[in-house]
Amino acid sequence: MLRCWSNDEHFSTPFALGVEIMLKYAMQLQEVLEKAAKIGDLNREEIACLLSLEAENDINALFKVADDIRREQVGDEVHVRGLIEFSNICARSCLYCGLRSENSSVHRYRMPIEEIIDTALKVAGLGIGTIVLQSGEDPWFTADRISEIVRGIKSRANVAITLSIGERECDEYRIMKEAGADRFLIRHETATPDLYHALHPGSSFERRVECLHMLRELDYQIGCGCMVGLPGQGIENLVDDIMFIKELQPDMVGIGPFIPHPDTPLHDSPIGDLTLTLKMVALARIVTRNALIPATTAVGSIDELGREKALQVGANVMMPNYTPMKYRVDYEIYPNKRCINEDPMLCHGCMKMRIESIGRKVAQGPGHSYKREGVRR
Repeated sequence: MLRCWSNDEHFSTPFALGVEIMLKYAMQLQEVLEKAAKIGDLNREEIACLLSLEAENDINALFKVADDIRREQVGDEVHVRGLIEFSNICARSCLYCGLRSENSSVHRYRMPIEEIIDTALKVAGLGIGTIVLQSGEDPWFTADRISEIVRGIKSRANVAITLSIGERECDEYRIMKEAGADRFLIRHETATPDLYHALHPGSSFERRVECLHMLRELDYQIGCGCMVGLPGQGIENLVDDIMFIKELQPDMVGIGPFIPHPDTPLHDSPIGDLTLTLKMVALARIVTRNALIPATTAVGSIDELGREKALQVGANVMMPNYTPMKYRVDYEIYPNKRCINEDPMLCHGCMKMRIESIGRKVAQGPGHSYKREGVRR
């Protein structure tokens, strides 16, 4: 059985045997990394091996493979998406989320439709090719109302629109697609059904996956994603996530660390580990090859240079927040979110500077999926 341990692990064996074991390990790791680089079709044991790496040189070797695949498959351009969080009202009870319906401490808001459209048009005016409309699962925003927003934006701006508004019925997804929505993000959060059910009272992992498949059948570009460091989550659960992502082959994958919110049942839990989160980003790149993978705000919230680090291990998207100042402080899924008190209209220059600081460049156009042949990106 393949076992990956760190090169700095201490052995109680005699020196010669210890060297033999170390050489065997190095050969096994090299074989796994070569397989990752060539085809990316890793099995569960190989994924667990790479997630368990501890030596800095080994981890850096994994990161280099992922970054090389990113460069070969999607190039050096970083796609910038303009995020607008238009409602923090949510009917769900997810144990980790500050917007959960039971949280009476949060100040709730719902942006008017015209303000959402006007904000999106301002973002489009900055040259950003994709608008991401995100909210809690707010039943007031019916499919017809979302469609009104989508049409209002697309009739006046040449942009792609990504929706991130949770679980809906198939007919609702169809209505919004017909109105012009291009993409839909619905994070699976964890691909271990028992863990999913424990963290999402009244919700079903099976229903979550069903929504992703419905969206794909309706020709949306789909995105999934998970958290790293959830209470009760171990390496095997993270292997579940990478295997799920590998089998689904989504157009987009979002991965970020768990950050506990003080007004949730998980408030005393530790923050997700940065290095483990970056390993997951790297593995998502390896198994999907050409997916769009954001350097998430969450990874930037636990490390000042977290987003740059994610871009250097496989990510190729950044999503600055353009929610108007009067609302953005209240969209608190987790605390201490990066840039929460900064003028959203200054975000574009900041993102450009961050991207260029690591030798990358800002992409132009809508940035559609690399998995879609003949689609203008």
